Amino acid sequence: MSRIETRGCAGADCRVAIVIVSFNTRRRLEACLASLRAAPPVSSHQIVVIDNGSSDGSPDAVETDWPEARLVRLGENTGFAHAANAGIRHSASELILLLNSDAVAPPGSIDRLVAALDADRSAAVAGPRIVAPDGTVELSFGRMISPWNELRQKVLGRAAASRLPLARRWAARRTASLRYVDWVSGACLLARRKDAETVGLLDERFFLYTEDVDFCAALRARGRRVLFTPAAEIVHARGSSRQTAPDAAHDAYRRSHLAFYAKHHPRWLPLLRAYLRVRGQLPQREATGPP
Repeated sequence: MSRIETRGCAGADCRVAIVIVSFNTRRRLEACLASLRAAPPVSSHQIVVIDNGSSDGSPDAVETDWPEARLVRLGENTGFAHAANAGIRHSASELILLLNSDAVAPPGSIDRLVAALDADRSAAVAGPRIVAPDGTVELSFGRMISPWNELRQKVLGRAAASRLPLARRWAARRTASLRYVDWVSGACLLARRKDAETVGLLDERFFLYTEDVDFCAALRARGRRVLFTPAAEIVHARGSSRQTAPDAAHDAYRRSHLAFYAKHHPRWLPLLRAYLRVRGQLPQREATGPP
């Protein structure tokens, strides 16, 4: 049973609900909250922190040191999609910003993201340019997941993350223009509540990973668009939650991977299972069927 503390603006008084899911990322979470406190968005907003059963003292730290945030303790690790949905349901704002606990919002970044979505009524979702703390560009958008597009995204992502000057210049150009894409990263994803509720929020069968791609696919299936804008930039220290329990995170990734193919590419599912079995990476339990 979750315990709720309500602070700050609420309901229709908030234009944006900033939903932050946290699992044992206290240091990163505090940096994220500090960035929001130091340079809060101009848009009326509420910060909702969803704690997925952390054991590192992070929920107590939020309760003590960040009174402007609303804290929801779930008591156990329910997965990203479930926790994010809990945050959405404990708010009533027009817009929802999913922001990773290991992300930092520089001054003005959230307002520029809101402005980009406001300027395009055909878009249900907008995502910013995402960079690592060292300035390396993250390819935070892409084509719909399929066997070929996955391979393509991995190759392009590794090129972007490399320190080769040519690859870094290519990544900078790739992320320099406004464009419609199939999906944007859930590390920082701004959505219209009306659209999110129309598709039933995030699919909770995806415990960790691919829920953002699936969410964007559901919106596009209803004729809505997904926008990438370089006007807003977020700093993201990737994989903080994964570092606390790497084996569990890898298993969750594979289960979500299989669930995604079961939902979107069922003909490829037997081949994916066989591939993972040969590599010794087939999880014992799969996330299948509706949540």
